[in-house]
Amino acid sequence: MGVKARKKAITKKLKKGASDFSASSASKDEAREFLPLEGGPAQKLPKTEVRENKATVLYIGRIPHGFYENEMEGFFKQFGTIKRLRIARNKKTGKSKHFGFIEFESPEVAKVVAETMHNYLLFEHLLQVQLIPPEHVHPRLWKGVNRWYKPLDWVKVERKRQDKERTLDDHKKLVEGILKRDKKRRKRIEAAGIDYECPEMVGSIQAAPKKIRFDA
Repeated sequence: MGVKARKKAITKKLKKGASDFSASSASKDEAREFLPLEGGPAQKLPKTEVRENKATVLYIGRIPHGFYENEMEGFFKQFGTIKRLRIARNKKTGKSKHFGFIEFESPEVAKVVAETMHNYLLFEHLLQVQLIPPEHVHPRLWKGVNRWYKPLDWVKVERKRQDKERTLDDHKKLVEGILKRDKKRRKRIEAAGIDYECPEMVGSIQAAPKKIRFDA
């Protein structure tokens, strides 16, 4: 028997075995749903569980300037009842970081808002609205949400820092820092080629007793 005849016989046996195996497995399980592309027995599709939508929290990005808590609540309450909302703000200045979060009572309403308001043009800003799955919601996301931000009076803070009592050592360090900065300033003026006679520092030797605490 030649090489070609031997190949034909082997191929014929393989095809016959595959057809017999397919017939036997089909008789055993008649609930097969599709045939694989590579041949062989049919396989059953795995069952996919349809997850119920329970997400009620939305991330809102690219919030325009002036669109804050009151404006956001007045705009989004047309879709449904709002439980909580929050705009991320700078802790020091209180300015908006242009992103925030909003929570609705109904997951269906939250889904409609995400589909409707995503890429919605608002004051020349395309809003970015996305659903956040419940397992991805940070536990501290709503901490202090009911406390409206009140920015600090930094003038008052700096006044208190400047007017505090100092010891003699503290005053000495303060004067040394002032003289050191003045010396650097004089060098920069000379390096720039400017002929300027800098005035002498006044009060660098004798400290004002009003703000100094003399230890006993």
